[in-house]
Order: sequence, then structure tokens, then C-alpha cells
Amino acid sequence: MKIFISFWFILAFVLTHAQTETNELSFSLLRQKDQIEISNPTNFYQQIKHIPLGDSSSLSLGGSYRFQLESFINERFQEGDKQFKYWFLHRPMIHAHLKLGNKFELFGELNSSTVFNKENPTPVDKDELNVNQFFAQYKLNKNWQVLVGRQNMRLGIGRLIDVREGPNVRLSFDMAEVQYENQKTRIKGFYAIPVQQRAGAFDNDALNTDETLSAVYWTQNWNQKTNTDIYILYKEEANKTWNTEPADDHRVTMGLRAFGLWNGITYNNEFAYQLGSYGNKDIHAWTASLNLEKKLQTAHSITLGLKTEAISGDDQINDGELNTFDALYPRGAYFGKIAYFGPANLIDIHPYINTSIGFIDILLDYAAFWRFSTNDGLYNPSLLFDYPIDTDEKFVGNQIGIVGTYEINKFIVLELESNIIFPGAYLKENDFDKTLYHFVFTTQIQF
Repeated sequence: MKIFISFWFILAFVLTHAQTETNELSFSLLRQKDQIEISNPTNFYQQIKHIPLGDSSSLSLGGSYRFQLESFINERFQEGDKQFKYWFLHRPMIHAHLKLGNKFELFGELNSSTVFNKENPTPVDKDELNVNQFFAQYKLNKNWQVLVGRQNMRLGIGRLIDVREGPNVRLSFDMAEVQYENQKTRIKGFYAIPVQQRAGAFDNDALNTDETLSAVYWTQNWNQKTNTDIYILYKEEANKTWNTEPADDHRVTMGLRAFGLWNGITYNNEFAYQLGSYGNKDIHAWTASLNLEKKLQTAHSITLGLKTEAISGDDQINDGELNTFDALYPRGAYFGKIAYFGPANLIDIHPYINTSIGFIDILLDYAAFWRFSTNDGLYNPSLLFDYPIDTDEKFVGNQIGIVGTYEINKFIVLELESNIIFPGAYLKENDFDKTLYHFVFTTQIQF
């Protein structure tokens, strides 16, 4: 273990001092979308980022390492035998990107996610070794292309389908996809099967059709300031569990996202409605979200933001309907940076401020939470029923967070985050009455 950590620190030192005289080198969340253009490579790093294979083909190698120290005090809003808990999360990933001509691409990425000192790791904490992505993409012509294989996905800003970057283990799909794109229009249709993570090496449950996702997703750039996403998602899941007995869930999600710029305000608003069946119940559920940002013209960079969401919960347990919204495959940290409450049966108001002090970017945010319906409980980020219904209280609590980020260079980023959640009447009525404290230190290395 010490040898492994030492290797990554040596790599960080090398990257810190690397001479990267490149035309372009920028990293993306999905590494297959990295922007790389290198002319006249002068060192080993530049050479592996662009290995020529003939006149029009190339191979690029790269990877990343993320280390996190995470700790909680009163993790379940209760004092226990071990009030203060901490653990270490490691996630190295390596990839290769092959381009043959201007039509064919092959991308592969290995991932190893491990956790130390955590008493009960979850499936999103540990997966010792797995194929995170491996897909082939072929461009039929200037507008159409097809993709087959395993990949991470983010649709829109990840409210419903996301890479799940917050937790230690990313979410992958085995899928077939058709894409159309021109200057202002992007349309994709796909059939996908989520990979079920297991803790060992190369033991994930793949192509298990007990859970499938089909979609058509259309993005339109109407002009420089106005854009929309319109989508239809169909998810089937056998033996889904809400706050009732498990049943087969057949769910259609229809949504509209509007985003752009209006009078100096950046907006990103979304509405989605769900229908279908859960066992012998009819599904009628919805969510609406509003996100506004305004950059202030000051000597220091300051951005004021406001988010608010309403996410439906079940109206009545025995009325023949299920009204709890299923956020499908959302990002882990849905409300602020901390991943604690899941996006179901919630109303929240979430103002925040982004600014910088010297070389450090600062994010300050506050969130207040209420249950949408008193006949439904509270869910965790995995959308599993986590807190009981037995109270008429709605107010869940107040959350305050601060994140400081320091980008040493384009390769290395350090981040320190702290969150406090003060339980409200709903949690206190159920004996979850202790203030929760959460801390995370993250080191991210990309190359």
C-alpha cells in the first residue's frame, strides 16, 4: 500500500514540474472528451499523450488518481459507541484512447476503487478492479455516429443520468447508442443496462436485464442565449423497493430543461413528469427545479446563485398510486457537495456564493429541506427508504457547507470541504436530534 501511494506522489511531483508546451491540453470529467493537441513533443509525458500511428491515426494514454479522507461526527444524527468516524478512499484510473482515421475510435478505462477503515462499505465505496469504460465509436458521416460498449454518461447537468462522480465508484452502462449532430442540434437514442457493482476484481454483474434504461434525448441551441433539452426516458426495474413491498417498476420520464443567459443571469431550469406502473399501482410523480446565477462586476470574482427544487412524494400509501419521484441515476452530491439526502419527497431552497481568495476558490452554500409529503419518508442518495414516516412534521433541517479548492496546475487539484447539518423537527421527532458534522479532504491528480 505504501509503495502504491508513493508512486502517485512521485507522479504528482513529476507533473508539477512537467514542461507541457502544448497547443492544447485540457481534461474532461469523461476522459474520452479530453482536448489534446501536441506538436513537437519534447518529453515522455507529451509523447504518451499523442502516439502517432501512421498519417491519420493515434493512441493517447492517461489516467487519474483521487484520494479522499472523509470523516463524520454523529453520522446518523445520533451519538453512538463510535461518535467520530473517518476513512480513506482511493481511486486510480488508467485509460487508452485509439483513433483510426477520422471515423473510428476505441476507448478503454480501468478503475480501482478501495476504502480503508470504513466499517460497512457500500457498493459505491469499493470495487477493487473493474472495466469502467470500454466502447467503440464509428462515425457514419458528418452528422451520424454509433457507439457500442460500456461508458459513463451524463445527460444535461446530471439531475437524472450522471457519471456519479461524488462517490468512490462511478456508474457505468453497457449500451448501444445512435447519435445525430449538426451545428445547433444534438439527438441521441440508446438502450442501456446499468452495471451492478461488486467489491472484488472483475466480478461486476453485467448485462443483467432486471434493470434497463431506454432514452431519446434532444438538445437544441436556438441561439447564443437560449437552449433546451427535451427527453423521454423509459426505465424497467424488477423488484424495486420504495416504502412498500418490492414490485416491478415500469416508469416513463418526460422532461424539459431550459438553460442559457437572460439579462446577465445564467439560468438552468428543469421539469420532469413520470408515469407508469409499480406493481398494481399507477405512477404519477414529478419534479421541478430552478437554478439562477449572477456574476457580479466587482474587483473580485463573485457569483451569487440560487437553487430550489420540489420533488414529489407519495400522497397516500393505499390509494392505488405511487407519487414518489424516482431520480433514476442522479449524481451522488445532489444538494450541495455532501451526499446525504436523496432527491425524493423533498422541497429545498439552496442559495450559494462562489468567490476566490488569492489562488483559492471558495464555495459557500446553505440549504433548507422539507418533506414534500408527510405520508412519505426520507430517502438516501441511493433512493433507498432511510427515515420513517411516523410524524406530521415536515421540516428536515438546515445544511451549511464550505468548500475551498486550490488548483496547483492543470494536473493537480486540492479540495477541503466541511458541512454541518442541523436536524429539524422531522428528524428530532424520530430521535435523530444530534448535529451532524462532515469533512472531506480530496487530492485529484490527472495526467
